[in-house]
Amino acid sequence: MLSTTGRFHSFELGYQLARTGDLHTLFTGRPRFKTAKEKLDARFVKSFPWIETPRLALLRAGIPEGVLARELEYLGKRSFDAFVARSMPSADVFCGLSGSALQSGVAAKKKGMRYFADRGSSHIRFQDRILREEYALQKLRFRGIDPRVVDLEEREYELADAITVPSRFAAASFLELGIPQRKVHVVPYGVDLQRFRQTTRPSAAHFDILFAGLASIQKGIPYLVEAFARFRHPAKRLTLAGRVSPELHDFLARKLRGLSVRFAGSLPQDELARVMSASHVMVLPSVQEGLALVQAQALACGCPVIATTNTGAEDIFTHGQEGFILPIRDSGAITRALDALAGDEPLRVQMSEAGLRTAAGMGGWEVYGENMRRLFEEIV
Repeated sequence: MLSTTGRFHSFELGYQLARTGDLHTLFTGRPRFKTAKEKLDARFVKSFPWIETPRLALLRAGIPEGVLARELEYLGKRSFDAFVARSMPSADVFCGLSGSALQSGVAAKKKGMRYFADRGSSHIRFQDRILREEYALQKLRFRGIDPRVVDLEEREYELADAITVPSRFAAASFLELGIPQRKVHVVPYGVDLQRFRQTTRPSAAHFDILFAGLASIQKGIPYLVEAFARFRHPAKRLTLAGRVSPELHDFLARKLRGLSVRFAGSLPQDELARVMSASHVMVLPSVQEGLALVQAQALACGCPVIATTNTGAEDIFTHGQEGFILPIRDSGAITRALDALAGDEPLRVQMSEAGLRTAAGMGGWEVYGENMRRLFEEIV
């Protein structure tokens, strides 16, 4: 049994478990019309969209990050968790996305199930700390992660029989904060190799740099902007594929003035795959995340990746083979990596081809599903 307030990787896991006859129910905060588009058969899905869907709609409409946004997020997590707890049938395993599975984790254990806290990022206290540091460096106000959410997650970590994370970077943050190593299990995510594949080649007339994801402080956008401004190439272009965090609107308008930048917004996955295929490199300069799916997606499209150590990159590719893995907060290192790729076309092609081989060797989401199923069986 699975629960997730949104989609994330949980629907991919649900589909793989259903395919092998191991899924009972997937609880989600997404509305029915959204879940109907998934590969997962709708009979497995129970939806509670009454808080999370309006909250996301307000965020997309530009609601400021203030008291209302924080209260809606907390209410959404708690109400969804309560729905799962009171609707939960019996099963062997309950795997809940962290932050919204404390009450349901307690209910699962009362029913004799094993409870897995599925955390898609670093330890929440580590995340809060590094973001506080980053906002201070950028001279921006940061209220911090809601202390109530931090408390919920840490109680989930304590209650859980096991904690699953997608990268060694994320696992290290848990060990640093005192979680026993035996409790933390690294299971890297997969990639949809049917949807993400090379469909075109980059143009020789330009050097196209891609960023994919929410353009935010957490994603290290200021370092990408600095690197792009320093990068000396007569035909450089930068595409930002994804929403832009409101806190960065003025910063980007000021820093990117006069540069060739396209704000593509959120793209359907098929279009994102096309843009990845047409890009010379994707840069992901995040200061913190668990394992960014866009890295494997880019490699599957033949696009080399420049990423930081705090993206889970080391669980996907090797520095110097499919791209470059760099320290966080180092715009100079990003510029040097861009120079290396732009100045050596055989190297870029070599990395592109290596990325295609690496992505193919991942085996898609089937491998992730099988690894999670084996872990469930081991703990049970």
